[in-house]
Amino acid sequence: MLGDFDAAEDAVQEAFVVALERWPRDGMPDTPGAWITRVARNKAIDRLRREKTLQVKKEVLEGLEALAPSSEELDAEEEPAMPDDRLRLIFTCCHPALRPQARVALTLRTLGGLTTAEIASAFLVSESTMAQRLVRAKGKIRDAGIPYEVPSADQLPERLTSVLATLYLIFNEGYFASGSEGLIRTELADEAIRLTRVLVETLPDDPEAGSLLALMLLQHSRREARLDNQGEIVLLADQDRSLWDRDQIEEGLGLVDSLGGVVGPYAIQARIAAEHARADRAEQTDWQRIARLYGRLQRIQPTPVIELNRAIAVAMDRGPEAGLELIDAIDGLDRYAPYHVSRADLLGRLGRDQEAIEAYRRGLELSTNPVQRGFLERQIEELDKNVE
Repeated sequence: MLGDFDAAEDAVQEAFVVALERWPRDGMPDTPGAWITRVARNKAIDRLRREKTLQVKKEVLEGLEALAPSSEELDAEEEPAMPDDRLRLIFTCCHPALRPQARVALTLRTLGGLTTAEIASAFLVSESTMAQRLVRAKGKIRDAGIPYEVPSADQLPERLTSVLATLYLIFNEGYFASGSEGLIRTELADEAIRLTRVLVETLPDDPEAGSLLALMLLQHSRREARLDNQGEIVLLADQDRSLWDRDQIEEGLGLVDSLGGVVGPYAIQARIAAEHARADRAEQTDWQRIARLYGRLQRIQPTPVIELNRAIAVAMDRGPEAGLELIDAIDGLDRYAPYHVSRADLLGRLGRDQEAIEAYRRGLELSTNPVQRGFLERQIEELDKNVE
């Protein structure tokens, strides 16, 4: 199944728009994925009638034909390796011929519902850089004739790492929306959890899939406490923990407790989230253990963001000066708003108010979420009073 990725992507996006209009009115079809692909194919055919180049017509039809099997083929198909239509499409897009970051970014753009700007924010690059990467990835698919095929059961493991990364980035955009008017996009977080749950049910022996589900549940359990009645951010230490979702916490903790000696990146992050969930009050949080867990995570997945999280945990355990020393040694996060916000917080706690204001202002420049921007503006105003 060789095709024109851009045309196929446009057709699928148009099909999703039709779904948003019809499903609330008519109800969701029995096979949503098959419905989407049939509508996408029809949209592509309508567009092709207006096209002049026969070769383009042939390429697009070849690409979409396999995405929309006939009713007879659907009836004759064996039970698919992945039972959820959307999850199958994510596995399809995470083709091993593409570089891992490229396949994740392309899947987020095509099926995750994320904009290029939101994907760029997730990868800590500029929007123009991410746009170029997406164009190159699509070009490789086209030039190398990479097939859009749903992988067989024995091909799933080689794509699983990229699929997990895709699901987590979709969840993260739902947990902290980079470009939305609100802080939380619950529909994205819920869908990421649903898809991960299907993945765990399909691959019950994969510890990282179960770990990712635990991590999502434990983080998402805090959603009702993250904003106050005025819609303003409530920091973790100040949250009303009675608002946390106990059912999600219990399920998440149960998954964490079943991990045994698993030491993958999602398993470690799930254990960190579990430490927060187990503390009835913020002051009961075992920050020393969290700092150790981040140190372990940094050894197997060394990234500046993990270094930053470890530095914050060290600051909570040993004081702001120790944390600030670690933060100031991190390279590569100048365009990452949380880096400057975290640094500003520690500077403020050390009484270095003018430096804290400057760091908050840099974080404000980089923040694209209006709720976060409002929070940072209030922090600057409070520090300005002390400076005056």
